[in-house]
Amino acid sequence: MADATQAPGAEPLPPKAGATADGVQPNETAPAKMRAVVFWQIGIAAIVILFLGFLAWRLVETNRSEQRASGEAPAFAFTTFDGESIALADLAGKGVVLNFWASWCDPCRDEANLLETAWQREQANDVVFIGLDYLDQEPAAKAYLDEFAISYPSGPDLQSEAARRYGIKGVPETFFIDPDGNITDIVIGPIVDESTLEHYLSKIRPAAQ
Repeated sequence: MADATQAPGAEPLPPKAGATADGVQPNETAPAKMRAVVFWQIGIAAIVILFLGFLAWRLVETNRSEQRASGEAPAFAFTTFDGESIALADLAGKGVVLNFWASWCDPCRDEANLLETAWQREQANDVVFIGLDYLDQEPAAKAYLDEFAISYPSGPDLQSEAARRYGIKGVPETFFIDPDGNITDIVIGPIVDESTLEHYLSKIRPAAQ
């Protein structure tokens, strides 16, 4: 193949038609390329904005779902370790003490006897105690109930459904629900003082309304 390189000292070749004086061809597609670049930049920016918007929405929803319940008590249903099915709707007109606990929770042990004693007394006042076992193993949970002779309805909170609805952050947490289904008080941590427990119970006894 012939060498196209121009020999030294030879007469310069005339520029090709449409070329500049230095022999560079004008870039006739530059405007099209610029438009394509701008298009892709806009597209990428739109995708980023949508993604950030989605993350912001998820954050808001997560924060909302993690807020502790207030006002009307969220509905829940569970099956006790004895096989009894109970729903909050079944307890309409009664006061409800909803206690989230776990066998591995040391502070839960501090309040176990007090809650059981109060339950024995408050049954006559139409106040129901409910224990929902949180992130636990059934054998350990049953052993805990036997250890403290807990007789009020208790069962596992399967898939932490009630825990998510009530927005608990740990155990123990106790929600006091009046006969109209509204949360009157929330106690984070163990209840170890009988007078404190009585203060909360006085607000949810049907006779007190």
